[in-house]
Amino acid sequence: MKTFKRFILTFTIIFASTVCSNAQCTSENNAFLPGENLSYKLYFNWKFIWFTVGSAKMNIEKTTYENNDAYKCHLMTKGNKMADRFFVLRDTLTSIVSEELTPLYYNKSALEGERYTIDRSWYSYQEGKTHVKQWFRTHRGEIREHEEDYTECVYDMISMMLRARSFDATDYKVGDKINFPMADGGRVEPQTLIYRGKKNFKVEDSKIKYRCLVFSFVEYKDGKEKEVVTFYITDDQNHLPVRLDMYLRFGSAKAFLTDAKGVRNPQTSIIN
Repeated sequence: MKTFKRFILTFTIIFASTVCSNAQCTSENNAFLPGENLSYKLYFNWKFIWFTVGSAKMNIEKTTYENNDAYKCHLMTKGNKMADRFFVLRDTLTSIVSEELTPLYYNKSALEGERYTIDRSWYSYQEGKTHVKQWFRTHRGEIREHEEDYTECVYDMISMMLRARSFDATDYKVGDKINFPMADGGRVEPQTLIYRGKKNFKVEDSKIKYRCLVFSFVEYKDGKEKEVVTFYITDDQNHLPVRLDMYLRFGSAKAFLTDAKGVRNPQTSIIN
């Protein structure tokens, strides 16, 4: 179930090619408002049987950071009692961004099995550069610290997701690849996303059907491409993540949006 974070990782790199040219890391927000609350159910497949293994919640609220108005986004994932017998999952991700969606602070506290890690980033900006201070506690209790200046905008999982939701994907062509460096786990690594086109998706146990944009998060090993996550977002101004399919070494998993409250724009991607 820890692969739910790949869900967020995938979303962070959507449309990323439009934001990496320099460190002028501001953008207009037209996708969300404070008070938005999204809920998900997590499922795991083993030998053709699907099990409900947990839930996730994401919310956005107003806050202040260094005396300036800002947004705070929380993502919390939690396994249910059945899953806890095999693997304990308690993850909390918090990101603070300015009203112009500039990253300011990030914290990820993750309890996954017997592994507990903490990942923090602080962002500052000067002379067209992004300064990132990172602090990472490994599952062995080791502390890693790193500071570096970048000419590109640097994002974490959540802050990039918030910005990406306001982007326009109308010019994407099927098969387009998007490459993007992202800070996570005390380091910066490149990621690859492939646009697969549009597809309709019907929520299980519901009459709701969405028109979606579909992306694949892929990894490369020994020159071979491996699909890790297939990701669906609504094809409207909200760009709500509504489904993802995760391909694991020992099975597969899915996450479905079950409830959306406080959504800013009309949900025009819903098909009657």
